[in-house]
Amino acid sequence: MYPCGVAERSRRINVTLDQDYARKLASLAERTHVQEGTLARSLLSSALDEADPDASRITEILDGIPGAWERAQEAIDQARRGDTVPLSEL
Repeated sequence: MYPCGVAERSRRINVTLDQDYARKLASLAERTHVQEGTLARSLLSSALDEADPDASRITEILDGIPGAWERAQEAIDQARRGDTVPLSEL
């Protein structure tokens, strides 16, 4: 129960895994007899609970994501070229 009767809203996000992580998640879900989405939510929640909230580490964490910089640069290039979808069309 939330204080003062205020309920926290859930937010849905989509996460794309590379093939190796997707296979690993599917294997873990099969072995634990739970759906992949349920296991993914649990794993992500645990990782977020353990994440260091110190803002000075955010860059270090982001730099640890393979290909993140390149994907961000490609997204910027796509936006500059107009290769985007308006939010109203999503």
